Amino acid sequence: MPAAHPDPRSVSAPAPAPDTAGAPLSRGRRTAALLVLCVSLFMAMLDNTVVNVALPSLQRELDAGISDLQWIVDGYSLSLAALMLTAGTIGDLFGRRKVFLAGLLLFGAGSAVCALAGHVGVLVAGRVLQGAGAAAFMPGTLSIIRQIYTDERERAVAIGIWAGVSGLGLGVGPIVGGPVVDHLGWAWVFWLNVPVALIGLVGGLLLVPESADRAGRGLDPAGQLLGVLVTGAAVYATIEGPVRGWTDPYVVGGYVLAAVALPLFVLVERKVRSPMLDLAMFRDRLFTGALLNGLFLYLGMFSVLYFLSLWLQQVLGWSATGAGLVVMPAMVVVAAVTPLAGWIAGRFGAGYPMTAGLLVSAFAMAMMARFGADASFRSYWWLLPVIGLGMGLVLTPITATALARVPAERAGLASASSNTLRELGGVIGVAVLGSVLTAQMNRDLGHRLASLGIPAGERAGYVDRLAGGTRLGGADLPAKVAHAADQAFVRGLHVAEYSGAGVLLFGCLLSLVLVRRGRLTEKAGEERTAASATGPGEGSGERV
Repeated sequence: MPAAHPDPRSVSAPAPAPDTAGAPLSRGRRTAALLVLCVSLFMAMLDNTVVNVALPSLQRELDAGISDLQWIVDGYSLSLAALMLTAGTIGDLFGRRKVFLAGLLLFGAGSAVCALAGHVGVLVAGRVLQGAGAAAFMPGTLSIIRQIYTDERERAVAIGIWAGVSGLGLGVGPIVGGPVVDHLGWAWVFWLNVPVALIGLVGGLLLVPESADRAGRGLDPAGQLLGVLVTGAAVYATIEGPVRGWTDPYVVGGYVLAAVALPLFVLVERKVRSPMLDLAMFRDRLFTGALLNGLFLYLGMFSVLYFLSLWLQQVLGWSATGAGLVVMPAMVVVAAVTPLAGWIAGRFGAGYPMTAGLLVSAFAMAMMARFGADASFRSYWWLLPVIGLGMGLVLTPITATALARVPAERAGLASASSNTLRELGGVIGVAVLGSVLTAQMNRDLGHRLASLGIPAGERAGYVDRLAGGTRLGGADLPAKVAHAADQAFVRGLHVAEYSGAGVLLFGCLLSLVLVRRGRLTEKAGEERTAASATGPGEGSGERV
């Protein structure tokens, strides 16, 4: 069991974080560094959603098919998820600022490749480069916050601001992307990243202190290779499953490869002198509970937000920009609530807001299933702030807990572990709940078309064409078929939403069991990691 949290009144304030020269960082310097980190994070989050708005233009101008469009989106997620653990560990060992700056440089270069691409293959390659860059600098944003904010309450608030910027970036993407694509062209959704990356590079060099914690540790090539193999194969198979079919040899092969590599990865990490992933961290129930809650949040909530956008555009007739404006209140509430959740986590414990947020999110998902093809904005507007409240209450506590429960020298790895599990949750959620939606929609659509007297062969053609709610060339559909497709899509969406609510409720119960009160004390995490250290001097927190 973790050590009891001391009375805050009896604990003296920790010394300010040192910079590279060993001098304490002033409050102004910490704030400026946080601003640089948040601007960089905002760029990555914005890029996640702004690209979706450009997909129709990419389809026309690059002659891209549906599979091409999917990989324009998922190439980013694949490299991001596969490389984040390795990048976080390298930052801990060789310099968090170095890896952060290298990631920004790679992200900016990948953005330029995307903007200049005249072929789909080049564009996907640029997206993979962007994902690799994000894998390097995103964990760095959190691990650097862990280094410069030594007081756990100040750190929780800083992480709240970080999480709010993340949510705001996701929400602003469609609103920015629509006008940019309409007036400047799709390439500019990528060109926008280049000056932001340059600003982040200059600001990082001037304002962000360097830190690293080698302390006798070294690289773990076998573990890093197996880690990339496990996450990469699992994400690839999950992305391809809904497209190729879950029994396709490539999909099955990907899962088999991940299943074989995973126990090998665990075996290597248990045996090597300096493991990339210290498995002892997962003996801490608060650390494990926080990471699992992040996984379930993204499984249940973020995946359904994707389908909410489809419902708004495909069924209710909103434009991409209009749909972004509709969802924006949820993201604004996320940005407003996350600093408050950070303060609550630092003052009273992370378990309270984490559990409450998962419960509110489950309620929001269940309530979404009340609205169908004829819903008006006046009937569902109130639900959008509720969605934001649920997400905002969870995001900061899971991140703050993951960082607080490990020693400072493992901050990059803890950040990368949290981000990787959340990324996996989003990918798996979209794939699995998307399959639930499609299967239910296809069944319901077949029954509806049969009741309209449409012959079996013609029914099958409509079902294939409208699978998953994607209406390619839908303007020429007969009115009765279009109406049936809308109703069937809504039916499938409701099943996916109820499934998402169930996932979130399970996460809430898990939070009650594992996290409970969830004080952000670091003592337990440090003791556990120190006890499990095998190398001389490991865990001493040496700064370079």
